[in-house]
Amino acid sequence: MEDARDLAERTPRSERKRRDSFGMFDGYDSCSEESTTSSSSEDSEEDVVPSIPASLPIIKNNGQVYTYPDGKAGMATCEMCGMVGVRDAFYSKTKRFCSVSCSRSYSSNSKKASILARLQGKPPTKKAKVLQKQPLMAKLAAYAQYQASQQNQAKSKSVVPVESFDWGRYICNSNTVGAPVSCFKHAPMGTCWGDIEEGVRIEVPNSDTNLSTKVYWIAEIIKLAGFKALLRYEGFDNDTSKDFWCNLCIPEVHPVGWCASSNKPLVPPKSIQHKYSNWKAFLVKRLTGAKTLPSDFNAKVRENMQFPFKKLMRVEVVDKNYLCRTRVALVEQVIGGRLRLVYEDDGLDDFWCHMYSPLIHNIGWSRSIGHRFKRSDVTKKSEGQVDAPAQLFQKVKDVEPSEEWFKDGMKLEAIDPLNLSAICVATVKKVLADGYLMIGVDGSEAIDGSDWFCYHGMSPSIFPVGFCEINNIELTPPKGYTKLPFKWFDYLRETCSIAAPVKLFNKEVPNHGFRIGMKLEAVDLMEPRLVCVATVTRIVHRLLRIHFDGWEDEYDQWVDCESPDLYPVGWCQLTGYQLQPPASQSSRDMPLSVPKQKKKTPQYKGQKKKSLLRMKEDMADLDEFTFTQGTSDQESNGSGSYYIKQEP
Repeated sequence: MEDARDLAERTPRSERKRRDSFGMFDGYDSCSEESTTSSSSEDSEEDVVPSIPASLPIIKNNGQVYTYPDGKAGMATCEMCGMVGVRDAFYSKTKRFCSVSCSRSYSSNSKKASILARLQGKPPTKKAKVLQKQPLMAKLAAYAQYQASQQNQAKSKSVVPVESFDWGRYICNSNTVGAPVSCFKHAPMGTCWGDIEEGVRIEVPNSDTNLSTKVYWIAEIIKLAGFKALLRYEGFDNDTSKDFWCNLCIPEVHPVGWCASSNKPLVPPKSIQHKYSNWKAFLVKRLTGAKTLPSDFNAKVRENMQFPFKKLMRVEVVDKNYLCRTRVALVEQVIGGRLRLVYEDDGLDDFWCHMYSPLIHNIGWSRSIGHRFKRSDVTKKSEGQVDAPAQLFQKVKDVEPSEEWFKDGMKLEAIDPLNLSAICVATVKKVLADGYLMIGVDGSEAIDGSDWFCYHGMSPSIFPVGFCEINNIELTPPKGYTKLPFKWFDYLRETCSIAAPVKLFNKEVPNHGFRIGMKLEAVDLMEPRLVCVATVTRIVHRLLRIHFDGWEDEYDQWVDCESPDLYPVGWCQLTGYQLQPPASQSSRDMPLSVPKQKKKTPQYKGQKKKSLLRMKEDMADLDEFTFTQGTSDQESNGSGSYYIKQEP
């Protein structure tokens, strides 16, 4: 069996490059305990590395030589500065130092002091004393633990604590699927997810190892659910014992080849390390022609996690106590594109919405279209406050001025913003500029119009007369209407009204990709600070029926397929937002895990909406209305993965 060092020296550089093209390093060598505890006179560049039998497996972190099963040259660690790199690029025959300066500095009187100072994160001093010699691997392990503790402390200060919910186990137990990320154009990576699918290979940290340092291995995507993927380490074949779920957008996930370009070791899991004698040949065979992530995947994730809205930006937003008017609010917090808004004249009154929500607008919007507006008692901006630029808000479709448009008194069907499980008989109360309409639900309007709500004429939340009947959806009749079952023909004749022409409504149905039974994370629009585990239970063209898992059907909500209040599985984990798990059978009235102040508002079945508005006085965090509408017309950029090619 040839010596690993001699083999590496006789192997042509081009051949070594081909072997390492997948990032698979057959060995990474550090000095053994004997070499690190020897005298300084013995620590010269002429030391000979003992030969390593090719059959040796990976040795645990006990101060001994590290190697892969085939024992060939791989990585090395500089004994002076601690840098890890490709062994062939290191200085001297023994490959113990990364440069000439490190080799010469090692024999100086301060070499041991420098090592300890580096472990403690401090610069060495001139008066540093020569310290007692210790095994280098023990020092590197201590340094790795120190770095990990520092990183954990930094993360605990900046990351929002999120109570864990095991999406993977939940999906596997219920044998369901998650909606693809490409269904959510407003979510991070929604427009550049590409064709990431089952069978794609990635490089991830290897948790099946005894090594103290972080090492990586290839894994295959077995199942996808939103951002999360069920992964299986390469080499396990049909063995599911080590399968695990992982969010693909975390920094530890990389495309195949990242380890090679970043000088990171690929180590096979200990459970199967003896399964193959030549892991490099195995990977070349398995990975040639396979798909992996785009090389810029991590950069795109970081870019998509940047949001334009900042704290203290001023916006106009619907007054949740009087839907007919807007108020000025300040952005107090931004998480994953969701905004916590605080009314400018009432710092204790707030609610959440997405930055693409049709509920928010730039300052001056209400005046420009003729919408009612409550002036703020605040006459002067505070320091740091700035009006949010108009280009940050979601654009609506332009409406060309024409005689054929909505008119006051026209009848239609609309999602009730105070009860999103119901589609009601409604009337156009006032036509505003730029295509906006003030709409009221028949039979429950306030005399002063304080419960009118604003939808755009192209909003997917309004429908022509007869929509519910054609699509077998229950239509909520006007309060007090006794001629049941409700018939539109009779009602129009009795009220001397006309139906809004069908051609005025938004008939566009995008290829959204949702299917019945898909899991997702959805905002409870009756309490918009909550994002809950949910399921798509019905699809009518572009309209989705969203069911909150663990709750009765009466709490379901009708939502547009492009609503910014729907998110892929794993969105809360990615952004640091709190996910509400399904309510258990025994705690639906007041789930302990859901910080609600009240039980969900029951389904609206004819009661006065004023009573719902009064309820808000006792529910400061409850927002009982929303207007859903399409949020993005961006197209996917097509292929989002690359094929792995074997180098010649």
